Amino acid sequence: MKWQNAIRDFQLFLKIERGLSKNTIDSYSRDLEKLLIYLENHKVIYSPITIDEDTVQNFIYDIAKKVNPRSQARIISGLRSFFDYLIFEDYRKTNPTDLIEAPKIGRKLPDTLSEDEINQLISAIDLSHPQGERNRTILETMYSCGLRVSELINLKISDLFFDEGFIRVIGKGNKQRFVPIHDNAQKYILLYINNIRNHITAQKGFEDTVFLNRRGKGLTRQMIFIILKDLSIKLEWTKKISPHTLRHSFATHLLKNGADLRAIQQMLGHESITTTEVYVHLDKSYLKEVVETYHPRK
Repeated sequence: MKWQNAIRDFQLFLKIERGLSKNTIDSYSRDLEKLLIYLENHKVIYSPITIDEDTVQNFIYDIAKKVNPRSQARIISGLRSFFDYLIFEDYRKTNPTDLIEAPKIGRKLPDTLSEDEINQLISAIDLSHPQGERNRTILETMYSCGLRVSELINLKISDLFFDEGFIRVIGKGNKQRFVPIHDNAQKYILLYINNIRNHITAQKGFEDTVFLNRRGKGLTRQMIFIILKDLSIKLEWTKKISPHTLRHSFATHLLKNGADLRAIQQMLGHESITTTEVYVHLDKSYLKEVVETYHPRK
């Protein structure tokens, strides 16, 4: 079995069987390419079926000199998934990464903005700019619903159920969820669709996409990052913000104001409650309030 054939089949498996996003699949593929470059540079001839534990271990030692522990852990995870796939398809009997320990990286607390900073960010948008109204609507929607950037740019007009107060979101692994949307965000979306978007000719394949660029196509992830970066520079902020900052702020502010952790989990589309629990660490006062409110000895 050739490496390129194995990687291609693995990519199809990740897309069709596991329903992973293109970005995740590309990340797995890049990590496997690093392994191939290592084998080539060291003139080691192994196929995906014959490569052994020592060779993979040496590759990890080598890559550890060039990347941080978090990236190293991700690479090990990607390799483990690849060899698990080969075992699943009966190409291998063992996984050469089984005895390789990933570095301890700890849990990284997400960056957030305060409610006042959210207001500053949205107020900094130049509404006289041709894309000003669209950009305000984008930020209002992301913060109102806690969307991932991929969920925002793929949002469809047919996903808007404003009479019920919800939008339909297609999240990781093609999983569908319904998220409540604030009246304010609904108002801005309708204003954008009826007054701005209806003057743009949507290109083929983007007729149902909510947010369009000037050429009538969907926005890219990079475009959302640029919008936020430009606003951050305008406000002279030193902190780095990204689309995920708005998502983290959404969850943190809900929790701070008394929302149930399970409800936040459902809205964010987290499979495990442990992923959502990271927000508890951001605001310890929440735990104090829970005890003061609900403990029988209060």
